[in-house]
Amino acid sequence: MASLGCSPESALIFLGTGCSSSIPYTRCLIRPPDPPCTVCVQSLSLPPHQNPNYRCNTSLLIDYCQRDDAHKYILIDAGKTFRETVLRWFVFHHIPRIDSIVLTHEHADAVLGLDDVRAVQPFSPTNDIDPTPIYLTQHSMDSMEKKFPYLVQKKHKEGQEIRRVAQFCWNVIADDCNQPFFASGLKLIPLPVMHGEDYICLGFLFGEKSRVAYISDVSRIPASTEFVISKSGAGQLDLLILDALYKIVVSILILLSVLPQTGSHNVHFCLPQTLETVKRLCPKQTLLIGMNHEFDHHKDNEYLMEWSKREGVLVQLAHDGLRVPINL
Repeated sequence: MASLGCSPESALIFLGTGCSSSIPYTRCLIRPPDPPCTVCVQSLSLPPHQNPNYRCNTSLLIDYCQRDDAHKYILIDAGKTFRETVLRWFVFHHIPRIDSIVLTHEHADAVLGLDDVRAVQPFSPTNDIDPTPIYLTQHSMDSMEKKFPYLVQKKHKEGQEIRRVAQFCWNVIADDCNQPFFASGLKLIPLPVMHGEDYICLGFLFGEKSRVAYISDVSRIPASTEFVISKSGAGQLDLLILDALYKIVVSILILLSVLPQTGSHNVHFCLPQTLETVKRLCPKQTLLIGMNHEFDHHKDNEYLMEWSKREGVLVQLAHDGLRVPINL
């Protein structure tokens, strides 16, 4: 994947590119199928920086270089594997901290690592530190109050012990393309998409010099959102980062009417629908995320390169640890 921009100083770091279960699937190792799952077996055979088939929960770090050359680190989602991604990639890429957090939604693979954010915050036994800003919808905020009351609560009750926990400043944002917000100085435009027809998830559009759209959990993009990120609408994207859970829909699930016969999972894009969306939006480059163990990184990128040459739109699979320089 080529670098974006003429003199990039900012960068996008893919902390995780896998599905909610992450890769390798535990069941493929403790109850091996016959024949064995080659992707899951291979994913344990190499160190992380040489192993694109090892995939943690989908998460992106924006290393945003501001006009004064100061770097701000903006995290999109902190799922179940967040601690693992810190050990693997914060050290590898010399990431010193997180300045703000943006949440796409409140499912486990996006938020259950929030407790571990304290590991990248300054140490204080009395929690006397500046809180990390978090940006999320009201629906997600309501869920956080139930999942993590000790992270949301500010005032202690009489007699309640002080415990060292991650410190956050919670900021509710709208799920509306017309209501942008700023995280650590970077302007982000919410991109509401359907994550199943009963659930709205957010993607995000950001970047002035290079336009980037990040959509991690999607089964359908509403027309109003598609207009904002389409070449024929609000203008061509420099980079699209897009969901692709399965390579194809499992036929038995279609026969059982569990999944629609449209080339898509009921709450996620699958590769056929992902590629149709890419052709419709026509970005300059696309990186795919959220893949399950059907995807073999090297083999499937060869297929995608052939598809890209045929269609004239560059598409490749991202991988954990990938760093893409970009001029934001």
